[in-house]
Amino acid sequence: MQQLLPVSWKLNPISIAKIAISIFYAVGIAGLIWEETRSIFQFLTPFHLLLSAIILFYFHQDWNKAFLVFGILTFLIGMSSEIIGVKTGLIFGDYIYGPVLGLKLMEVPLIIGVNWLILAYMWGKLSGDLNISRLYAAIVASIGMVAMDFLIEPVAIALDFWQWTSGDIPFSNYLGWLGIAFLIQLSFQFLPFQKKNTISSYLLVNMCLFFAILNFLL
Repeated sequence: MQQLLPVSWKLNPISIAKIAISIFYAVGIAGLIWEETRSIFQFLTPFHLLLSAIILFYFHQDWNKAFLVFGILTFLIGMSSEIIGVKTGLIFGDYIYGPVLGLKLMEVPLIIGVNWLILAYMWGKLSGDLNISRLYAAIVASIGMVAMDFLIEPVAIALDFWQWTSGDIPFSNYLGWLGIAFLIQLSFQFLPFQKKNTISSYLLVNMCLFFAILNFLL
């Protein structure tokens, strides 16, 4: 059957992944805006993020030691900063995580470390494709991560992913994100592994659209 299709219509791993990503995120939007299914899709959020990570890193092309160092370091920096934030109010401000995001370590869901890794990789890959120095790429990617946090925060609060003690999102949150993101991006840009991934930008666009649309519908 596939032989009868035009070349442009033939499915390959990249096109299958893109179709899957679009479906997952479209279904996620529908499930979260409909009150009758919202609790189910809140419960599924950690699995959705984990699936996104699996798809993303399936298409990563250079699994050398430097890349593994980046992955482990990013997870540890992300989790450590969040634990410090939750326990002390430093870095980001005073906040607590709700029960929605699953298994926790010292009051921080483990999936948050994965989230830091996904976002850092995708923004690092995007900025690394620009014709700029690695330092400037780290700065651009860090700003991109903070901009994305502007989209994430209202949705996360509405879905009880986390809550700010004061009720408002403090400016320190964005400063903290910028600092932690920049530290992580330095490792991404300067560690010697190839930044090649054919699905990264597509996944990033879908994630941004996901949170942008939910900002208007929740």
